[in-house]
This record gives sequence, C-alpha cells and structure tokens, in this order.
Amino acid sequence: MKQNAATHDEVLEQNQDSGYEGRIGPKDPASLRLWLRLMTCTKQIEDEIRRRLRSNFDISLARFDYMAQLYRYPDGLKMGELSRYLMVTGGNVTGLTDELSREGLVSRQSSPTDRRAWLLRLTPKGKSTFEQMAKQHNQWIAELFEGLDHDAIDSVHQHLGQLRVHLLSVIK
Repeated sequence: MKQNAATHDEVLEQNQDSGYEGRIGPKDPASLRLWLRLMTCTKQIEDEIRRRLRSNFDISLARFDYMAQLYRYPDGLKMGELSRYLMVTGGNVTGLTDELSREGLVSRQSSPTDRRAWLLRLTPKGKSTFEQMAKQHNQWIAELFEGLDHDAIDSVHQHLGQLRVHLLSVIK
C-alpha cells in the first residue's frame, strides 16, 4: 500500500494541474496535505460534473441541485427550507425559482400552513427532466470513482464520517 501511495504521489507531482496541492510540500503536516487533497478532488469532480451537465443538458449545477432537493421532497418545500438545504440565500432561490417556473419545471403555490410562504414542487415535466439528468449524473459519479474499489470507497466514507462527527464537536 505504501508503494502505491508513493506512485500516486509521483503521478500527481508530474501533473501540471496540481490544484490546491501545488501549495504544499512533503514536510507540511499530513492534515494540511489531506485537506488540500480533499479540496482538489472536490473541485475536479465538481468542475467535471458542471461541464457535463452544461454539455449534455444545458443546465447549471445550481439548477440541478435545486431540482434534486425538490425531487427528494415530492410534497414540496418552502423557499426558506430549500434555501437552507442548498446553503444559498433566499435571493438565489427566488432567481432559480423564477427561471425554472418559466420553463415549466417548477410550480410555486401558496403554503396552506403559512400564507406568507411559497411551496415549491417539481412539475411532472420537471420530475421527468430531473430523472433523466439524475440517471446520467449517477453514472458519471460512478465513472469518476472507478479508480477506487468498493472497500476503498467504504473506508474513505467511514473515515470522513468520523471527521464529520469530530467537526461537530469542535465547531460551535
């Protein structure tokens, strides 16, 4: 395993686009190297998904994420809830809602429990459109992670879960 890690590091060093990792050296703390590697991998994956969504479906990642949240909540979400799930401002949600509503992908209705709030749902067209994109998105993610076997994916997932639990105790 140690030899494979060194081989991977050598390949990464030879790559012209070292991303965030280009800022560090072998003497830097392992936690800093891990942090920058996580950021680099996240950015690479996100950029590729963004590119593929635009190329294949002419949609932004923000719009895809918006539709994904509504797909998970078929009974609808209030704009404030959707804003929290997406970790964006209410203004961003309003802009995306306006666009997707004009395209017939999202409906906006008054909330039966709060007259000041809007309830957002995917329309049948929005649901169908999202399902096509999500199927392709899942295939892309699987393709991008093919370099890791099932056990490695499970191990990384488990370790990142441990990190999240630790972060919850440290970050107030």
